[in-house]
Amino acid sequence: MLAALGLAVGVRLLVPPPPPQPRARAYPIPSPEHRVTVEVLNGTRRAGVARAATRMLRRRGLDVVYFGNADEAVDSTRVIVRRGDPGRGRDVRLALGVGRIVAEPDTLRRVDVSVVLGADFRVRGEGP
Repeated sequence: MLAALGLAVGVRLLVPPPPPQPRARAYPIPSPEHRVTVEVLNGTRRAGVARAATRMLRRRGLDVVYFGNADEAVDSTRVIVRRGDPGRGRDVRLALGVGRIVAEPDTLRRVDVSVVLGADFRVRGEGP
């Protein structure tokens, strides 16, 4: 009995446990009639801002289909409604906590809302 226990412990020490699996983030999936497609563009000089804003929007059920850099730096965040109900811009603004909503229809962009993040945008938990 003691030999069997010793063998089990020895085998356990020789065979490492499997590595922990990374946890996937689950974001809410909006229904097709409430889906808002968004592109997020970083108009600041801070790296990673578009990615952080993408996470914020996805946590609120908004479908970010693209994020990247804007062509130039801007002072204030703009939420640009490209197509559909202007209320979509309000949903995005509420999720970000900042932004001026403007309507600039552009059906070639294939998104409902474009966001250009400005210097006024703060990632929650980030100081001035």
